[in-house]
Amino acid sequence: MKRKALVQWASFLLGVLCTAAPFPLFFIPNHIAPGGITGVATLIHALTRFPVGSAVMILNIPLFLISFRKIGRSFVLKSLLATALLSMLIDLIPVQALTADPMLSAIFGGILMGLGIGLVIRAGATTGGTDMAATLLQKRINFISVGSVLLLLDFIVITASGFVFSPQSAMYALISVFLATQVMDRTVEGLESAKAFFVFSAKTQEIASEVLATLQRGATLLHAKGAYSGREGEVLLCVVIRTQIPQFKSIVNAIDPGAFLMVTDVREAMGKGFKPTIA
Repeated sequence: MKRKALVQWASFLLGVLCTAAPFPLFFIPNHIAPGGITGVATLIHALTRFPVGSAVMILNIPLFLISFRKIGRSFVLKSLLATALLSMLIDLIPVQALTADPMLSAIFGGILMGLGIGLVIRAGATTGGTDMAATLLQKRINFISVGSVLLLLDFIVITASGFVFSPQSAMYALISVFLATQVMDRTVEGLESAKAFFVFSAKTQEIASEVLATLQRGATLLHAKGAYSGREGEVLLCVVIRTQIPQFKSIVNAIDPGAFLMVTDVREAMGKGFKPTIA
């Protein structure tokens, strides 16, 4: 249990650092406002020279007051700590811009920021701002990923950056936000994302036995009836990690070359053989 807590806090601290670093390294010197509260703070800095980190903290206060009643106290306090650290690090990290190329800044800044936010979310917190707003919304509409909600919320900020800086800056910001959401979703879900296979075959029992023996993956046999033929049979449902996809297809093809295969993305897989059901 102590080890698990240490890993969570390590993820939390590393995530905050990765979220803060892109601002002095890439975003602020290249006039890129990557959406959200931090993007708004970047625009305020460009117009008034007010420190980005301090603006982030001030802008987050109302959101934390609203969130305190709607989500858990522990989550809010941890997120408040993340936001306070993020605000300080943005203003105090003693680094200079790594590049003056806005495209490189958008790409590497977006990847680093997405990794950081994802690590913080995995540790049971957010970095405040639209990250927290997205988490609140995602609790109500859980069929949409946190990254997709963030992308919607960031659109207004990116559009505003086109007026404050230039249309090109808004385009670079859009690239960075898109990359950040992709990396964040992958980080939150884990690298071992899964695929679900539905196998329609007369040899589902044989396929299931071979999958269990070769891939050490369980399977479920679902009762089915053909709408046209009226024939009854079984459909094999099996969830595998991405690296096992070629093996699974080979097993099905070897046993029944005429089998009909349907594959779909699995947003998250938890339980035996995958990650634990309790984070």
